[in-house]
Amino acid sequence: MSATQTYEWLHPTPAEHIGWDVDVLYGPWPRHDRDLGLAQVRAILDRSPVAGALALSTRGPLFHDGAGNTETVRDLADCPELLPVGTVDVRDALTAEERLDELAADGVRFLRLFTVEQAAEPGFPGYRRVVKLALERGMVLLHDGDPRRFGPALADRGAEVIFLDLHAYLLADFLLLARDEPGFRVTTRLLSGCDSIERVVDGVGSRHLVFGSRTPFMDISPLTLRLRYADISDDDRAAISAKNIEELLV
Repeated sequence: MSATQTYEWLHPTPAEHIGWDVDVLYGPWPRHDRDLGLAQVRAILDRSPVAGALALSTRGPLFHDGAGNTETVRDLADCPELLPVGTVDVRDALTAEERLDELAADGVRFLRLFTVEQAAEPGFPGYRRVVKLALERGMVLLHDGDPRRFGPALADRGAEVIFLDLHAYLLADFLLLARDEPGFRVTTRLLSGCDSIERVVDGVGSRHLVFGSRTPFMDISPLTLRLRYADISDDDRAAISAKNIEELLV
């Protein structure tokens, strides 16, 4: 290869365009070596193929849900490319109704549950109450943790759920769940198998996939490249990168 030649994948193409990234955080996170504020996270996204994102301040899950939600809504009011995501502390579900009403009043459609950080199990009373109240309000859940554990607790309820942490090794169990749950979706972030995206599209359809990067804790480029080179149709790629989230915004 001559000095003037470069690899094809170094040049982004329209196949890497992402309309919505559902997994973006900003603020301190003690276990990570990155502690990036909103301005820095916006700069990362601005240099990427991502046009819009669902985002929230880490103050909500780590320190105080009400203060974090207020901060997220306030901060993102001047960020047209970012939509605010709310959260509720499942360890203090007695305050959940008030928090959810506050989010609804602010027009927040997405609720992110940090069950790993807050040590919640699907059978815990607090978790069950938060989910019940959120679904009654028509909110979309952005859900961490293992879908094999939480999926059955959310099944048969008409829930719209985006699972954020599904690893490629666990894909078969998700596909079994998704066959009967049109509202179950998973992000592409950990679907690192050579045919993981294709297995979802072929098995249950592209409507069950959305793009999520976990910016700023992961590099966006490998994730957009994985979608770019997936052996799927352009329509399926467009659904994963944008249309599946746009349907939830209606």
